[in-house]
Amino acid sequence: MTGTFSLEGKRIYVSGNRGMVGSALIRRLERENCKVLTAPRSMDLREQSQVRDWFAENTPDVVIVAAAKVGGIHANDTKPADFLYDNLMIASNLIEAARQASAEKLLFLGSSCIYPRDALQPLEEAALLTGPLEKTNEWYAIAKIAGIKLCQAYRRQYGCDYVSAMPTNLYGPGDNYDLQTSHVLPALLRKAHEAKARGDDTLPVWGSGRPLREFLHVDDLADACIFLLKHYSGEEHVNVGSGDEVSIAELAGVIKNAVGFEGELVFQADKPDGTPRKLLDCTKLEALGWSARIGLGEGIAATYAEFGASTTHD
Repeated sequence: MTGTFSLEGKRIYVSGNRGMVGSALIRRLERENCKVLTAPRSMDLREQSQVRDWFAENTPDVVIVAAAKVGGIHANDTKPADFLYDNLMIASNLIEAARQASAEKLLFLGSSCIYPRDALQPLEEAALLTGPLEKTNEWYAIAKIAGIKLCQAYRRQYGCDYVSAMPTNLYGPGDNYDLQTSHVLPALLRKAHEAKARGDDTLPVWGSGRPLREFLHVDDLADACIFLLKHYSGEEHVNVGSGDEVSIAELAGVIKNAVGFEGELVFQADKPDGTPRKLLDCTKLEALGWSARIGLGEGIAATYAEFGASTTHD
């Protein structure tokens, strides 16, 4: 299950290279003596022939499946077919093309939403498929579960060294700050930035502030992915998280300090809280020898510096 796989001199294809995760993976791979491959924007990962032809021409040794169609609750609710079909096709095409091209290793990236809605916390890998999914994102979750199972099936039938990793809530450079579609951390960061710019006295925060969440800087995820490529070869997926959880109120306080907003936080108790707690059990990854390094305060400060620089240039 464990061992050492060398990335030295390998041709490594990072799908989804323009996204937050893909960009972080490319930054991390700069420290490895390897060649990073990316596909042109014109290649549609949902189209089998396009993917197969690109793999045949570029022959990657290692494949990282970081590409996905992602979105919030509203997007999942209004476009369930898109979320299920697109993500099924992306996973299926990349995994099969990797086999046909005789890639030596593949890492599939999923999401913590694969776990049952009412699974015990912290969420262990063994909780997969033990109960009903959260209805608001089940279409995306089912496609990600299918990706995990494809990796397991290809390992069993073909002996492919394909592994899967399940990250917790991510943040960092290249995040989505659209207030209609972004997640809680980037949304709060933007709201605090704009409230400060307007000179507001208060910053509204959805819900009671009591729910607990876990956040991982995307550069830590990228480092964990490279670690797993080198040191893990098992059928079961591996959780990747920080191991630390904070309340939404604590998160808002950290963001307030990073932005320099001096007003008061106002919690909107009439707004939904969502699930009370969501924490991954990362015992397995820690036993392999990896743990997160970037603290939440440090990570948010760096993320805000990048966000501030991008707004200055707009």
